Amino acid sequence: MMVYSTSFVFNKENLLAAKNIIDRYPKGKQESALVPLLDLAQRQNNGWVSNSVVDYLSEMLSVTPIKIYEVASFYSMINLKPVGKNHVQVCHTTPCWLRGSDKISEKCTKMLGVKNGETTVDGKFTLSEVECLGACVDAPVVQINDDYYENLTEDSFEKILKKLSKE
Repeated sequence: MMVYSTSFVFNKENLLAAKNIIDRYPKGKQESALVPLLDLAQRQNNGWVSNSVVDYLSEMLSVTPIKIYEVASFYSMINLKPVGKNHVQVCHTTPCWLRGSDKISEKCTKMLGVKNGETTVDGKFTLSEVECLGACVDAPVVQINDDYYENLTEDSFEKILKKLSKE
């Protein structure tokens, strides 16, 4: 079982990175830095944006928490609940679906024992069915954390999951 912090502050390295991100935007337009800051915070916070992250960024950017939730809930790359060590995102847009993404999701469910939106008991995997991952030409596509896996078959996907299970 994973333990999650109830408070959040950027570590020294990420605080410097956050300041550099904010400095890219004109004075008065700092909230434009929200998406990269959410990504930075999520990476530091075990892969998700908690309420304490929202509160911290709200204060940092002088915007209301609801503004942060509006942005965070719009993008599927921002997780508003904990995810496993390996976040398996299966594209279900038409090109991927036509090339078998539904079978990839079924394989994942069978191998890991989780359905869409669920995390394995050991915290190693979360399965998410998402819209377009932007690699339609190589469908079906799965994103696991920051890595893309393309032109998948059930067998090639099974090998990937088995390898990640051993890590």
